[in-house]
Amino acid sequence: MTNAYPGTELELFAKARNWKSYVAASLRPYIRGRVLDVGAGIGGNIRYLVNPTVTEWVALEPDPKLAAAIGEAMADRQPSTDCTVITGTIDAVPATAKFDTILYMDVLEHIADDQTQIRKAAELLAPDGCLVVLAPAHQFLFSPFDAAIGHYRRYSLRQLRELAPAHSRTELCRLMDCVGLFASLANRILLRQTDPGDRQIAVWDRLMVRASRMLDPITGFRVGKSALIVWRAGVATTGS
Repeated sequence: MTNAYPGTELELFAKARNWKSYVAASLRPYIRGRVLDVGAGIGGNIRYLVNPTVTEWVALEPDPKLAAAIGEAMADRQPSTDCTVITGTIDAVPATAKFDTILYMDVLEHIADDQTQIRKAAELLAPDGCLVVLAPAHQFLFSPFDAAIGHYRRYSLRQLRELAPAHSRTELCRLMDCVGLFASLANRILLRQTDPGDRQIAVWDRLMVRASRMLDPITGFRVGKSALIVWRAGVATTGS
């Protein structure tokens, strides 16, 4: 099954190098072995997330045009690991395939039935494998921009915890980008811009993300506009 993606922001956010590096640093302990990158878009995250422990990267993308762009990008700048592109949804992945890491990087909010999606993903995890979800946080920030790019929701940490697959443990659960949260809130209430521009993304990435990277640990990762959770397969779920 393939789908055309309604959003046009992927190229814009591909320039957010500081943000992608920040997220990659947070996830490095959990990304290894065979990796399934669900909803990989144009592949903008791959170069940041690949590390020496990764042996194979499978980019899964339902939009044929975006999937083709991943292939072209990897041909020009291949990471130090094998990269395969599959055009389709998670149902296109063989049930016998097992992955050490499965990623949903700003993807789960685009999927209507997120609970079923997480269950299907968990079935593809190898023992001790990690399932990673990064998603926009706080429904009160939901905007016309969210709707325009196909978001069904924004998440609280509680909502993400409730999606925990059976027989898994929560390894990491946090909010990120505390400075960006207040900027988004100001935009929602005062500026009411429907979508970000190049300059807005540049200011956020160069200034706010750098500030958030210093301040997020001080807040205990309890404040932010993005929610991050990591589950590890093979153990009983805890309430953490």
